[in-house]
Amino acid sequence: MLKVLFAAAEAAPFVKTGGLGDVIGSLPKELRKSGIDVRVMLPKYQHIPAQFQQQMVCKAQFTVPVGWRQQYCGVEELEYQGVKFYFLDNQYYFQRDGFYGYYDDGERFSYFSRAVLESLAQLNFIPDVLHCHDWHTGMVSVLLDAHYRHLPLYKHIRTLFTIHNLRYQGVFPKEVLTDLLGLDWRYFTIDGLEFYDQVNFMKGGLAYSDLISTVSKTYSWEIQQPYFGEQLDGLLRKRKDRLKGIVNGIDYELYNPAADKNICSSYDVHRPDGKRENKVKLQARLGLPVREDLPLIAIISRLVGPKGMDLIEEVLPEMLEGRQDCPDFQFVVLGTGESKYENLFRQLSWKYPSKVSATIGFDQTLAQQIYAGADIFLMPSLYEPCGIGQLIAMRYGCLPIVRETGGLLDTVTPYNQYTGEGTGFSFANYNASEMCAAIRSALELYQNDETWKKLMLNAMSRNFSWEESAQEYHQLYQLLVSKGASST
Repeated sequence: MLKVLFAAAEAAPFVKTGGLGDVIGSLPKELRKSGIDVRVMLPKYQHIPAQFQQQMVCKAQFTVPVGWRQQYCGVEELEYQGVKFYFLDNQYYFQRDGFYGYYDDGERFSYFSRAVLESLAQLNFIPDVLHCHDWHTGMVSVLLDAHYRHLPLYKHIRTLFTIHNLRYQGVFPKEVLTDLLGLDWRYFTIDGLEFYDQVNFMKGGLAYSDLISTVSKTYSWEIQQPYFGEQLDGLLRKRKDRLKGIVNGIDYELYNPAADKNICSSYDVHRPDGKRENKVKLQARLGLPVREDLPLIAIISRLVGPKGMDLIEEVLPEMLEGRQDCPDFQFVVLGTGESKYENLFRQLSWKYPSKVSATIGFDQTLAQQIYAGADIFLMPSLYEPCGIGQLIAMRYGCLPIVRETGGLLDTVTPYNQYTGEGTGFSFANYNASEMCAAIRSALELYQNDETWKKLMLNAMSRNFSWEESAQEYHQLYQLLVSKGASST
């Protein structure tokens, strides 16, 4: 049986700050269906819910070298939905509020990367493939090369490194190379870890892993260009033959309008009328006038510039005033982020209480209800490696309006008025006028009940489960194991 170990900083439902947590929480479950013994290794954070911590069983205790230090590590195991999760316990590093953003993140994730490798022998689980995710685990492949490759147990382990978001790279002072990672200066080169006289953890994963993947086909091309490459495009072009884009999926058991306990009325592609009741109940819950005839636009997002909030700030007030020559609508937002955008939506909900509802925070139950009740899902991102929101929205028959970038381009088929095909709406260039035109087109089409229902059913019929993408990952694992790094 093929053995794969995921190493990541988060996984739903234990800890989640974004799409990475969704992927690590759902992809292993799908991979197990194809006969892979896949397990997951995470830090044991303080804020993992108590009901999970109480079920954990200690499997090993040992020390981990962190430069000249020896730090405690406990490995605790929990089986969830058929997948074994290992939690690496060190109270000094992980018993804190939040998960990232500390002054010593370089030390915390140097420790975690080394602990992942040290734990393998302790658990007597030597994977065929170490599948590492984002900068937090970028040093795993480097440390494997430097400290473990000569050992018989580790000799045949192959590595796959997945980029979930290239913008966040884990860049730290160069002193971490020797002081925390125990590496010599031959690793501090332009082809290695050196990044403007600092150490870059993401770059380590890109340079030393046997294969690289990212979370959509378009994003795998975009990050090889200077605009999206975050100053690593040269390295990615150099390794393009070992780079593959595989679009993310979503958990179809969790996101299922036919069985979702968080929504008021179940529905599916064969009986879609239940969506109307969800809309009515959502409007009532949020204090909006209950009007089925008005299209309801939703945003569930981090409220930050790269998510397109600057475009929305430019045109939404004018649209609400009726100055953009488009039909009337209601607008719902759920999320947190930069204070100026939080305040923008608060102000708009105060000024237009019959048109705008703003919930500044995050509520998973409300999120599900918004997907089920809204008609249109707005996601005008500057860049989007894959995106999860548009996939969930289509599953719930909420038609997305997206900018044509990354996974948004790969997953949303724009409406074609001549053929009737499509699963949403899109615009190409990152500017407010194009976004406004796309919104106006969607609002106008909403007036045509027959066409709108057809598009809604098109979207709900698309399969964005992990089934196909998991097979692509399976093929990458088999390629690594069968041919080895030298010929992949």
